[in-house]
Amino acid sequence: MQQSGPYISSHGLDIHGIHNVVHAYWNLDTPQLIEESVRRHEGVIAQGGPLVVRTGQHTGRSANDKYIVKEPGSDAHIWWGKSNTPIAQEKFAGLRARMLAYLQGRELFVQDLWGGADPSYRLGVRVVTESAWHSLFIRNLLIEPKAEELPGFLPQFTIIHAPHFHAVPEIDGTRSEVAIVVDFASRTVLIGGTSYAGEIKKSVFTILNYLLPERGVMPMHCSVNVGERGDSAIFFGLSGTGKTTLSADPHRTLVGDDEHGWSDDGVFNFEGGCYAKMIRLSPTAEPEIYAATRRFGTVLENVVMNPETREVDLDDASYAENTRGAYPLSFIPNASRTGVAGHPENIIMLTADAFGVLPPISRLSADQAMYHFLSGYTAKVAGTEKGLGNEPQATFSTCFGAPFMPRHPSVYGNLLKEKIARGDVKCWLVNTGWTGGEFGVGHRMPIAHTRALLKAALDGSLATVSTRTDPNFGFQVPESCPGVPSEVLDPRQTWADKAAYDAKARDLVGRFIKNFEQFEAHVDEGVRKASPKAA
Repeated sequence: MQQSGPYISSHGLDIHGIHNVVHAYWNLDTPQLIEESVRRHEGVIAQGGPLVVRTGQHTGRSANDKYIVKEPGSDAHIWWGKSNTPIAQEKFAGLRARMLAYLQGRELFVQDLWGGADPSYRLGVRVVTESAWHSLFIRNLLIEPKAEELPGFLPQFTIIHAPHFHAVPEIDGTRSEVAIVVDFASRTVLIGGTSYAGEIKKSVFTILNYLLPERGVMPMHCSVNVGERGDSAIFFGLSGTGKTTLSADPHRTLVGDDEHGWSDDGVFNFEGGCYAKMIRLSPTAEPEIYAATRRFGTVLENVVMNPETREVDLDDASYAENTRGAYPLSFIPNASRTGVAGHPENIIMLTADAFGVLPPISRLSADQAMYHFLSGYTAKVAGTEKGLGNEPQATFSTCFGAPFMPRHPSVYGNLLKEKIARGDVKCWLVNTGWTGGEFGVGHRMPIAHTRALLKAALDGSLATVSTRTDPNFGFQVPESCPGVPSEVLDPRQTWADKAAYDAKARDLVGRFIKNFEQFEAHVDEGVRKASPKAA
């Protein structure tokens, strides 16, 4: 096996059963990986320097192709069901053997990285992939160890990524040729049959979501930023609800845009980069993210590029609606250098309400916060998963990230409620979805209004204004905010047909009540009483 790279670990690929590789490239830096990507015809360089790549038929997560190995050590702790599908140990062993055989005779790229900015809780992750651009992607997304840490780097978890290897359902027990399989016993993840890079990133998130609660750390699908006073804020939300956009505030320091932990010492980023949606990105509304699309080192997935001028067109969804950009956090001018911050003063739960029922912002009690955290109501945005059409679909994704939560939601919900109570944290539900009617009738909430409301919430001024009690959900809704028309704060007033609003509100309340039945036995009376009331 030929090996090269600036830092080759003394703990080689043989410890993973990987043998007879033509060439292993260890911990190549950004220029080297871009050079290899172009040499191997994996991508092309666009105007300004970003690497433009295509992911083929899989332009979003393969949510139905994820599995967790059913083994004695973790079996009792996994929330088995739709989000966590079991696969037998012998099936995993067979799949792994065939994948390792497939990798023989190939060039491989290895990155040794940290998942977690806090040294007390970080996880050593090794990512082995057959594509140079995927190696660059995960190098951008996770945290680079110091030079002196790499020669003896011993991974605590290993991800073996072979996008051109295909599972055989009849042999492997999978649903399709795609397989994303986590085995907590061998501390290994296998990813095959898909080039969508987000599967690598979310596998690390899944691992940390399993490991950290046992240490009293709340893992969160959220972004975090910090104000001048050192006041940190958490933004929960699924893809497309605005976590990345709204947390990239030029007046606040960005800790991270997607995945964090909340320990007894404060909050910390799991990552060292951002993975932002690119479609119809605005240089006016999202200037920091837009600027990153013009930089050397950024990876642009499925973004359309003019082959002659090398200009990218962020408005063109010809390849996918879910176009993405992966870049180091340092590309954001006001990003945190440490990835850590103190305990939050505010928690923002973002939801894209496709029904147009929820107010643009509401104040939640601790019980209501846990209720809405466990509910995780939003709308899935077209393109973020296979099988979605062109319209958003109303959904409940518990903890605002059900596909990545291996444990029962009550584990995360109780951790959150405990930390909110301990720190007297203010909680807000923010609707970045529709107003003036449901999807197809109304329009998306103006981002200027959302930013104005968030500014007032984070600087404390919104907590002092008069409020009304929402008749459907019982939370407190501010009656005024600078820069936001008062009628916008009352969604019913934005509908031309008030009776239609009332009917849609009753429908949504019913959906909340029905969805929460699965959690009623796992929460206390206060949380149960935080449920909206059917008319």
